[in-house]
Amino acid sequence: MGDKVKMTISDFKKFKEEGRKFSYVTAYDYTTASIVDDSDVEIILVGDSLGMIMLGYKGTESVTMDDMIHHIRPVVKGAPNTWVIGDMPFGSYNVSDEQAISNANRMIKETNCDCIKLEGGVEMLSRIKAIVGAGINVMGHIGLTPQTASSLGGFKVQGGTPESAKKLIEDSKALEKAGCFSIVLECVPSVVGKAVAEAVDIPILGIGAGPYVDCQVLVTQDLLDMYGDFKPKFVKQFAHIRKAMVDGLNEFHKETISGEFPTPEYSFNKKVEIPED
Repeated sequence: MGDKVKMTISDFKKFKEEGRKFSYVTAYDYTTASIVDDSDVEIILVGDSLGMIMLGYKGTESVTMDDMIHHIRPVVKGAPNTWVIGDMPFGSYNVSDEQAISNANRMIKETNCDCIKLEGGVEMLSRIKAIVGAGINVMGHIGLTPQTASSLGGFKVQGGTPESAKKLIEDSKALEKAGCFSIVLECVPSVVGKAVAEAVDIPILGIGAGPYVDCQVLVTQDLLDMYGDFKPKFVKQFAHIRKAMVDGLNEFHKETISGEFPTPEYSFNKKVEIPED
């Protein structure tokens, strides 16, 4: 799509004010990023979910800054017309404000991504203020926070009690005040998604957070049915790419075995005299 214009930082608030919805997916490599760039989707997250999807880890905790930078760099190259978020991995910002600034600086400098994302509510305010103060755009992430999922009782719905819903609303207001320009809200009841979206002036980007948020987020490999290991309840599969890929590979294998491939059309047919020994 040739007429796609990359979002700016001010568009996030503007879209919310105008009630204009937008969408947000993941990419972890140049080819996928270039495909998203050809689509109407406005935002790419290079998420630490690459631990499971690209590196075969059991969770996100093992992902390093080097892993993230290695994957963000080609995505930025592949998607010049799409807003690209770099995910701060576990352990890259929880030690101190100085560590958080240092790693956020590194991510921006070494990849040229448009912003960083980090997980956590009120307890992360000093980190967020420090990074924003250093001149870096920060996207928040509350609700189910995968890096600390074990302390939340595993991968399950958050905000299911009045107290926890109230905390999410308080977290979102605090993050907005600290300088976040948008917040990912993961895995909460629709009614909580609505309440959080109404509580702040910045967009709430929902993944499994119901229809009332400002933006919908899904992992590309989930929504295209490419990743076979796990399908959360909130994932709708909009295409079945894994099957198409397996079918194509099997067809190539079949034609190789039968000798159907390659025909002269796929061969170099120049006549060459082969000297005899």
